[in-house]
Amino acid sequence: MLLNEKTVIYGRTVQNRVVLHPMEGCDGNTDGSISELTRRRYLRFAESGAGIIWFEATAVSSECRANPRQLFINEKNKDSFKSLVREIKQRAIEVNGFEPIVIIQSTNSGRWSKPNGYPEPIIAYHNELWEKGKENQPYTIATDEYCDEIINKYAQAAKLASYAGFDGIDVKCCHGYLMNEFLSAFERKGRYGGNYENRTRLYFECIKAVQNNKSDNMFVTTRLNACDCFDYPYGFGVNENNNIDLTETKKIIQTLSDMGIELINLTLGNPYLIPHINRPCINSPEPGEVGEKRIYDITRELQQSFPQIKFIISGLSFMGKDSIDYAEKVLNDGTACFAGFGRMSFCYPTFYSDFLKNGELDKSKCCLSCGKCTELMRHGAVAGCPVRDKEVYMPIYKKYVLNVE
Repeated sequence: MLLNEKTVIYGRTVQNRVVLHPMEGCDGNTDGSISELTRRRYLRFAESGAGIIWFEATAVSSECRANPRQLFINEKNKDSFKSLVREIKQRAIEVNGFEPIVIIQSTNSGRWSKPNGYPEPIIAYHNELWEKGKENQPYTIATDEYCDEIINKYAQAAKLASYAGFDGIDVKCCHGYLMNEFLSAFERKGRYGGNYENRTRLYFECIKAVQNNKSDNMFVTTRLNACDCFDYPYGFGVNENNNIDLTETKKIIQTLSDMGIELINLTLGNPYLIPHINRPCINSPEPGEVGEKRIYDITRELQQSFPQIKFIISGLSFMGKDSIDYAEKVLNDGTACFAGFGRMSFCYPTFYSDFLKNGELDKSKCCLSCGKCTELMRHGAVAGCPVRDKEVYMPIYKKYVLNVE
């Protein structure tokens, strides 16, 4: 079984090809530190049997947190992260007999942030499509000077993540968050907009800053939108005929490879506006197999174009109880090197270890694609599965979504 084979990234052995995607729980303490609910989630993830646990989006500064409980690593709370990383590895060894690779995702949430100390969310440029229906929402366009400051904040985040014991750090560039938004800043003026070199400047400079400030035993990676899947010019990776065009995506990946990046977590779309693109979603405007095929085709093209990079495929929850078998097919036919699972980790954290023991997934524990975990987030609550983990999350769902005490 290829999915269970070891492989090497950045000189480190990964015990298998299963990756838990960065799944934000919105359950940190208000100071950005690890809460007991955060700890519970990650110790459950540690029992999954996954070779890589991709730690969720963690803000690099207070004004760019996506919600008041988003994790935010800083000097005052760095020991809470260090303690959790140690516990994750200890629990995984106890349950599965090996230590997983743990990667932290560093982010600036940009237009999706709930500012603390800033009058409104910070954006790369005004996007008519993304702001439709929100014409009265005030935004602050990030100045070039603010972008310069962001680079320094990523550098500091790298130092803190190194202290905390993470194996790798992801410079997040996907799903409409600030770094990704700059890739489509075609009409922005100044050093961070307009031509390709300017639109990618912030991304590459933040990666360089992280590489220059991490510890020697830590690696740098990225979760990258291969395509935003919006009509031109409202997103990246689409040409003027509104067809998916990976020309600039490939230029970015070639530069990342030249910078020493060996592992890329691929994704598509924008979960705030078109969630059906990269994961099962209730009331999807297209069949799940359409979304799955789009992800498959794009990942395959990029993996075959860059064999030196190990790509992680997304969207496997589209396949439900057959997702492990499908992941095995994807790896066997050379479409990707790693299989990434997101929603499945919320509802069924031991899915992979169960599969190894029983030869199949327990259908009664799999993701139902109901979207309730996202509903919790959008209603300002913590994120989890009210159906499969109902003792913890159903009371929260009733209170915040159903307005039932």
